[in-house]
Amino acid sequence: MHFVIMGCGRVGANLAQTLEENGHSVAVIDQNPEAFRRLSGGFAGHKVTGLGFDRDTLVKAGIDDAYGFAAVADGDNSNILAARVARETYKIENVVARIYDPHRAEIYQRLGIPTVATVRWTAHQVLRRLLPLGATDEFRDSSGQLTLAQVDVHTGWVGRPVTQLEAAAGVRVAYLTRYGDGVLPDASTVLQENDVVHVMARVDGLAHVERVLTAEPGVSE
Repeated sequence: MHFVIMGCGRVGANLAQTLEENGHSVAVIDQNPEAFRRLSGGFAGHKVTGLGFDRDTLVKAGIDDAYGFAAVADGDNSNILAARVARETYKIENVVARIYDPHRAEIYQRLGIPTVATVRWTAHQVLRRLLPLGATDEFRDSSGQLTLAQVDVHTGWVGRPVTQLEAAAGVRVAYLTRYGDGVLPDASTVLQENDVVHVMARVDGLAHVERVLTAEPGVSE
């Protein structure tokens, strides 16, 4: 898959190299050509000098073929503008923007643009939004047998009751993150597009949960 990263600071360089190490093609955009020195000498991706919200620059970076776009430059405004261009103009579904102001981050989350505020910023969190990574542990009980995990869910589950996910995977959906808000599901809760699903499951059953929920309903149940 191809990814476009705007901003070649420490986080942008880390993201670019991690994605390339995982076998993906990467283009990095920065208006300062000196910033590309942060990339390792063996980096084989495309380096594009320019503004990440400029259409000509984005085209040079291969935005038309991109699976994901990350705006991780230093400015909130440029990151949001670039993320909106990628999402609205080029229809990139996997878009994430780095936002320094956590209050603004919440606003853009509600507008459907996934953001990460610097107070909880790591390159891993950006990758978590760009790539389907299965399940990620968020908490384990003292026995080590139960885990609270964020699980990727196939789009085929959208529009189905959360109780159906629970029955199919043998888990409890602890809560959903919906445009930045936490939602405690009940029997009437239906999974919506862009919901982030957090489940309580047995550690030894997590692989089964991943197989069921990352597949189209009915395929792995």
